[in-house]
Amino acid sequence: MTAHAHERTDPPYQPENMPAVDEVLRQAWEAMELPEGCRAEIIEGAIELSSAGRFSHGQIVNRLRDDLVLFLKDGDFAARSGLNVIHKGSAWVPDLFIVPRDAERYVTADGTGITAAAVRLVVGVVSPDRRGRHRDRTEERKRREYARAAIPVYVVIDDYDGQGTVTVLTEPRPDQADWVGVHRVSYGTEVTVPEGPAKGFAVTEAITGPARTRK
Repeated sequence: MTAHAHERTDPPYQPENMPAVDEVLRQAWEAMELPEGCRAEIIEGAIELSSAGRFSHGQIVNRLRDDLVLFLKDGDFAARSGLNVIHKGSAWVPDLFIVPRDAERYVTADGTGITAAAVRLVVGVVSPDRRGRHRDRTEERKRREYARAAIPVYVVIDDYDGQGTVTVLTEPRPDQADWVGVHRVSYGTEVTVPEGPAKGFAVTEAITGPARTRK
């Protein structure tokens, strides 16, 4: 008789059953003392810990922010990072996002962050993880979370998808936790943000670097 190992699958996300758990998670998240370079997020009812990322991760984030600052400099919106974004029972720390310059009116009552209603675009630069499947599941959860929050544009820059890819997701469907518009290109192919304050902004090879050669 042969025993078959079964990979654990994530339980279904059931927000209607979560109010009490949300409060416990929020209290635990707020009480956490994290080492420097570590961040904690609440994603689909679970606290996720991640490190700041490698040099290449930081390079992409910084290049992108530098270019977005110039692109947005004369408008009413700004590129921000290092802040908590709160939506119902979830809390995220995106690599980069765009909000109104007067985002103070979106600060949560307890001051822990700003509400997702302020966010017009969010960027995730995928970090390496020794457990690749865990990293992939985390990205899928974020993809669903941002859609539920009706964030208009989600840009995913992934050094670890083949030789590197950029995906621009638009037209969120909160009730389905999914996106209608999904445009994915490989590093080296320019992709443009199609709507919102960053409409016309191009993610280019100057930001991502060239296609990665895997050994």
